[in-house]
Amino acid sequence: MQKPDVKVFFDEASNTFSYVVWDPSTLMAAVIDSVLDYDAAAGRIHHASADAMVDFVRANAFTVQWVIDTHVHADHLSAAAYVQSVLGGRVAIGEHIVTVQESFGRLLNTGEDFRRDGSQFDHLFTDGERYRLGSIEAIALHTPGHTPACMTHVIGDAAFVGDTLFMPDYGTARCDFPGGDARTLYRSIRKLFALPDETRLFLCHDYKAPGRDRFVHETTIVAERRENIHLHDGIDEEAFVAMRTARDATLPVPKLLLPAVQVNMRAGALPPPESNGVSYLKIPLNSV
Repeated sequence: MQKPDVKVFFDEASNTFSYVVWDPSTLMAAVIDSVLDYDAAAGRIHHASADAMVDFVRANAFTVQWVIDTHVHADHLSAAAYVQSVLGGRVAIGEHIVTVQESFGRLLNTGEDFRRDGSQFDHLFTDGERYRLGSIEAIALHTPGHTPACMTHVIGDAAFVGDTLFMPDYGTARCDFPGGDARTLYRSIRKLFALPDETRLFLCHDYKAPGRDRFVHETTIVAERRENIHLHDGIDEEAFVAMRTARDATLPVPKLLLPAVQVNMRAGALPPPESNGVSYLKIPLNSV
């Protein structure tokens, strides 16, 4: 199986892993799940996290082919638009972005000017769509449950799973966001478990499970199947749904959910400036 090279970047403020993945034979690269730094108290955006990735790409003379978000993140703002502006590449997400745009477009009262057809992105991946990163074969898999638009990107022997799975000692993603569903997540994970055992899994988050003192970003299919505390082999669908539903009922709303979605459903772009030239993020009251 073809093996891409992977460089991880960690944003501790949001516990997010971002990746540059590349074909060593062609130096074609993808930037996956980039982070736009956001100071909520000051209302300021900056690019330190994204610039670390940009500097790495430039230092290695990579050509960026893809700028991918695995889903519409609820815990950080995407830097996809910024990365594309300085490195090029096609900004892409799964085709079910339109479902997220519709539900949050209503919640945020974005009006008729906000397009809900995914056209803010250069490419919308479909389930099972095959593509290439340089000479390396890749496939996009629709793995909903955490959100309706979640995609896993399998690039050679490496799978970038977004929030669908965490480290085996931490478990699985929450399913209580609009369009999320625990039963759907179970089936998505079982779909991933059909990948070869040795497939490397690159995660979007880690929160250091009890007893572990370091953040970890990589595991394997076989480790997840054997050891995932929420969904190892032998746990049936009903047991998982009951566990996940009860657990989700105890979780707070992510602090950056509303700011993040407003940017991320626009492919990492800020809302259009108003008449004074300033972009604003809306916070609906008593609605979430």
